[in-house]
Amino acid sequence: MSFRLAAYAVCIEDGRVLLAHHVPPEGGSHWALPGGRAEYGEDPFDAVIRAVAEETGCTAVMDRLLGVDSRVIPAATARAGVEHQNVGILYRVRITGGQLRPEPNGEIAESVWTPVSDAAGLRRPSLVDIGLPLAQALPATGHIAPVPVGGLIQH
Repeated sequence: MSFRLAAYAVCIEDGRVLLAHHVPPEGGSHWALPGGRAEYGEDPFDAVIRAVAEETGCTAVMDRLLGVDSRVIPAATARAGVEHQNVGILYRVRITGGQLRPEPNGEIAESVWTPVSDAAGLRRPSLVDIGLPLAQALPATGHIAPVPVGGLIQH
């Protein structure tokens, strides 16, 4: 089994969420929350701020921890064909400066403010459908029910 620890930013302002258009070289683009893998020894708190800057060109400050998503992706549907556990730590962040731009030499083609209601119509990883309800409900446990994968919602 492979394992990945990642941190993601949920940034909502005026009914819009900041989404990054992820276009990997192997194809299959989707709209995601800014963020990603924490480097070895990197605190996820720092990782999410770094990832927002790298992927969007904007500076962000942390508002609060929203929750943790842990899911096991079966080998049959995992990218590498090996069972994979992804632990995603979701934070609510606020953009304080910078200008949206594509990720230099990266896989984020653009970042845009998208009406929250429009996110359901986009091809997206399940983490978007976990982060938005966490930001809206702020459950004391930092946990919501698992999101089924299928249709526009991917692993």
